[in-house]
Amino acid sequence: MTTPYTYQASRAAFARALQVIPSGVYGHLGPVNGVHVPQSAFPVFSERAEGTRFWDVDGNEYIDYMCGYGPNVLGYGDRDVAEAAERQARLEDVVSLPSTIMVDFAELLVDTVASADWAFFAKNGGDTTTLAVMTARAATGRKKIVFIKGFYHGSAPWTQKLDYPGVLEEEVANNLYVPFNDLTALERLFAENEGQIAGLIAQPYMHGNFADNVLPAEGYWQAVRALCDRYGVVLIVDDVRAGFRLDLAGSDHYYGFSADLICFCKALANGYNVSALCGKDALKDVVGGLSYTGSYWMSAVPFAAGIATLEKLRRLEAPRLFAELGTEVTSGLVKAGAEHGFELVATGEPALFYLRLADDPSLMLHQEWVAECVQRGVFITSHHNHFVNAALTAPDIARTVEVAAEAFGILRQRHPEAGLR
Repeated sequence: MTTPYTYQASRAAFARALQVIPSGVYGHLGPVNGVHVPQSAFPVFSERAEGTRFWDVDGNEYIDYMCGYGPNVLGYGDRDVAEAAERQARLEDVVSLPSTIMVDFAELLVDTVASADWAFFAKNGGDTTTLAVMTARAATGRKKIVFIKGFYHGSAPWTQKLDYPGVLEEEVANNLYVPFNDLTALERLFAENEGQIAGLIAQPYMHGNFADNVLPAEGYWQAVRALCDRYGVVLIVDDVRAGFRLDLAGSDHYYGFSADLICFCKALANGYNVSALCGKDALKDVVGGLSYTGSYWMSAVPFAAGIATLEKLRRLEAPRLFAELGTEVTSGLVKAGAEHGFELVATGEPALFYLRLADDPSLMLHQEWVAECVQRGVFITSHHNHFVNAALTAPDIARTVEVAAEAFGILRQRHPEAGLR
């Protein structure tokens, strides 16, 4: 039996953080508002990372299936990426003029991404989704934006719901909502708002939180593309989370259609701070005419890291590798659950799998299982999709399944009333 981890140093650091940082750790990584449920099972601060692992401030070691919530695509501290970044840092980084390496990176993206005729760089995924919506409105002269229910496109006010603190009615007044895979509802929405809709923004498939992930139905995206063309709506793909994990040419290419605008961030530079909006030539001058920038958006070091990352992803045939690794992980976890009488459901694409124990609709049983895994060195979360990276090995996966099986055994002892499968 594995001895469960304890987190004294993390708790002490969090107590310090509460004195000087709102919520101690804010956002989705924080104990107050985050997706680490139950919070007591998770460390709060890390100390170092390498490959597919990180160590918390208590010295506990984890096989990491969150990958920094996506950016760790090759492995923490990947030498090829780090060396490229270091070479560039010796030359320049943030300067009064951009480096031509920005042009090199843009050329590589245009050569790599099927729907890209240009690339515009920023820092966060939310920077690019905001710019995409601005571009759609500027190009069409319209106000309304269609969202797929269950969406996540960042934390800017326009992406939120009206009941969120600090969000004004005016900021979401032009948002329209439609279920995923429901073409009838989408066509009706387009017809009811003809001449008013600037854009439709959507993830390539539904990989939201607290729900099984849902893939597009056969022909769905081709029909959406046709409807957008018919009604003059800009089709925006938010590929911030899935980008380069399914297809180096973009997730729209993977599903057989072409976006007008496509947003990238997480896997773009293996953790170096850069994002990109790419798009069709018809929108190039529109984007160029917008006033939209940031102090560090032309930083040269992340561009070098991004070039090295994309080149290595290509050499590794990374989407194939991620699909294979993700399938091996999820198959092993599902089998381990079944051997202990539990039904673990894995949904979504294997490269970004989502897990749910079907034995308890309250999800409390699932949270208990996750807690036991985390406290034994397998870092997953309760209600978010997961990631694999290129550093993950067969022994890592074997250890993951071993820990998962041990956690299922603990659940079986603790909950003999749970229905056996």
